[in-house]
Amino acid sequence: MDEDDANYPNFLRKAEKRLAQAQRKLSKRKKGSHNREKQRLRVAVLHEKIANQRRDFLHKKARNLVDKYDAIGIEDISVKAMSKRKKGGKFSFGKSVADNGWNMFTNILEYKLAWQGKQLVKIDKWYPSSQLCHVCGFQNDATKDLSVREWDCPKCGSHHNRDKNAAINIREEARRISAGHNV
Repeated sequence: MDEDDANYPNFLRKAEKRLAQAQRKLSKRKKGSHNREKQRLRVAVLHEKIANQRRDFLHKKARNLVDKYDAIGIEDISVKAMSKRKKGGKFSFGKSVADNGWNMFTNILEYKLAWQGKQLVKIDKWYPSSQLCHVCGFQNDATKDLSVREWDCPKCGSHHNRDKNAAINIREEARRISAGHNV
C-alpha cells in the first residue's frame, strides 16, 4: 500500500447499523412525545459524529498533501453522476462516493493550497486518465468498463493497475497544464 493512498475509513458504512437501529427506534416513538424528541436528538448526534469524523479525516489528509507537494492535480469528476444508480445494472458507486466527501475534500485542498501560494490543477472529467498507457500513450477503450481493475497494454506490453495508471496520467496532464500557464 502506497503512503499516498487514501485509505478512506468509510465512516458512514461503519456506523450504518447503529444509525439504522436508532432510526428504527425513532420511527416507533409517538409523534410529539418527549421520548421521540430525545431519540431524534440521538439520531442527530450520530449523524453529526459521522460528519465530524469525515471532516477531520479530510482536513488531515489535505494538510498532509499540501505540506508534501507544491502543486496537486486532481480529476474534476462529477460526484453526483457517479453516485446515481445506473439503469441496466451498470457499475455504480452509490453510497461509497457520498461517504467520502470528494467535493468537500477538493474545497479544503484548494483553500489550503491557496494559503501557502501553491497550485491546484483540475483535469477535465473527460480526460481518459485510466484508459491511457502512461508508458507509450496507447488508449485502451476496453478499460471504459469500470470492473477492469488491471490491464496489459497491447502496444508496449506494460502491466497497469487502473488507479495507479490513472494517477500517473493525471500527474503528467497536471504538469503539462501547469507548464502552459507559467509561460
